[in-house]
Amino acid sequence: MSFSRGPKEPVQEVETTIWSCTSEDCNGWMRESWSFNEKPECPLCKSSMTQEVRVLPEIK
Repeated sequence: MSFSRGPKEPVQEVETTIWSCTSEDCNGWMRESWSFNEKPECPLCKSSMTQEVRVLPEIK
């Protein structure tokens, strides 16, 4: 028996400004809108972060 919740709506993707970790050994990143600091440090490795733009699923 399959437990399907019906057809899923396609997720809208939008260009989103993010903070990305500058360390080559870390893949940490966060959405700019979720950052409390003007220039945050990576929550995973404490390195500095730089801004970039990625296409991500829209969060409402």
